[in-house]
Amino acid sequence: MKHLPFLIGAGLCISGAAFAGQAPMSAKAPNIPISAHDRVYTADQSSNTVSVFNPETEKLLGVIRLGATTPSNLSPLYTGQLLVHGMGFAPDHRTIAVVSIGSNSVAFIDTATNKVKHVVYVGRSPHEAFYTPDGKEVWVTVRGENYVSVIDAKTYAKNTRIHMAGGPGMTMFRPDGKYGFVCSSFHPVLSVVDVASHKVVATVKQASPFCPDIAVTPDGKQVWFTLKDTGKTQVFSARKPFKQIALLDTGPITNHVNIVRNRNGQFAYISIGGENEIKVYTTTSHPKLVATIPTPDLPHGLWPSGDGKRIYVALENSTGVVAINTLTNKVVAIIKGGQSPQALTYVPDAVPSGPGTENLKPLGISGNTGHLALGMVGSSKPITTVSVNDQGLIDLVEAAVTGLKPKAKYQLALAGKATAPWGAITPLMNFKSNPAGAAIVTAFTPLKTIVRPHGQDEPKDTQQRYLIVRPINASGPGLPVEAQLSNVHAISVDQSHAVSAHAE
Repeated sequence: MKHLPFLIGAGLCISGAAFAGQAPMSAKAPNIPISAHDRVYTADQSSNTVSVFNPETEKLLGVIRLGATTPSNLSPLYTGQLLVHGMGFAPDHRTIAVVSIGSNSVAFIDTATNKVKHVVYVGRSPHEAFYTPDGKEVWVTVRGENYVSVIDAKTYAKNTRIHMAGGPGMTMFRPDGKYGFVCSSFHPVLSVVDVASHKVVATVKQASPFCPDIAVTPDGKQVWFTLKDTGKTQVFSARKPFKQIALLDTGPITNHVNIVRNRNGQFAYISIGGENEIKVYTTTSHPKLVATIPTPDLPHGLWPSGDGKRIYVALENSTGVVAINTLTNKVVAIIKGGQSPQALTYVPDAVPSGPGTENLKPLGISGNTGHLALGMVGSSKPITTVSVNDQGLIDLVEAAVTGLKPKAKYQLALAGKATAPWGAITPLMNFKSNPAGAAIVTAFTPLKTIVRPHGQDEPKDTQQRYLIVRPINASGPGLPVEAQLSNVHAISVDQSHAVSAHAE
């Protein structure tokens, strides 16, 4: 673990009182100490659940089931939510808004009772939702179209649409409520919206098109947003004329960013999925990398505690969350949760009284997840992580592939052997790497593809297979460039297969 000392002499370390107020609140807001009244929530895309954690005990309390697993959720008569992905919470900490990409929905859930109060259906493929600082509106980025859907937080009526460049990815507000900043997932342009008038008043050029996440510093001075396609993070001023401050090379599959304030200063924490790390930067006029924190597989969403002493990170391929002490930048807990967690929020004082476990369900099969790693052919160093999620009748395989040529075609497949000669190869999914040479690849199989526990014999009616990645050339598939490492277990499969995928 790399950890650089904080530069006290450079003025980065000042009194704790000066650094009260955690994102998305103002710097003037009081800190809220960690307690059993707080909750950590993750939006679990593969199990269609919301996992609920107690940060004081560092334990999973249970899950809120918003939908069924595949293939049950593919029926034309299915009425549950699909691809639970995004999340925001109200300023009064009494409601979370949970976005499901596949069912075009926003579920409003009471934090004290874990009960769904209302569901609003918006346009195609919404991504994230967040409340305005005054708590009166919820802005939902409808990534499959070209607008933000504005919902009345009290009546749940859809008040208006704010049109902008196609593919709005996420909105975050300046703490004073003056502006909403909406990055794009399809076009290299970020929109600055006047909250009162719902009008786009300025744009900021994105260094690349695919922005999944955005954060505003509690002091209201900076906006940070991630660029997943190129592995960069961009910083600009939150005040007119919204000039760029920095463009940082953060790493492949740069996922989410959030801001932490504690006695050491104010810092941006960024999840780098392709490197399995959290990178920590100063929020000075020239941001500097001050810490790199290793995590388990594919860190995604992240959010600080109400006092800035912890930050929690969703582990997309490790299933659950990791807790990091932000004063030491060391991992202090890993807690198992639902499958493929995406967005994460920390809600202080979410449960004002009582245990807050009403309407929660056990994790069930959603806790059955196997883990694999792939390395470059001939190397024992893992560079690609894979989760195998039990969906009941089938399994869902998700690979966070890195180390590839940029913008090139590849195939995830099963081979008869982990080394050459590879034996019979069964294709699972064709994909194209992003400009950083990475990709998130998902495949469904109507077979049992659970990783074997240590010492378990192979069933007689199955054969041993190994995951590989091979290039797709003009003449067809080439030789594997990545293969499942020999020190992890094989996948047990039969000869039939089928696949599907989603874009994250």
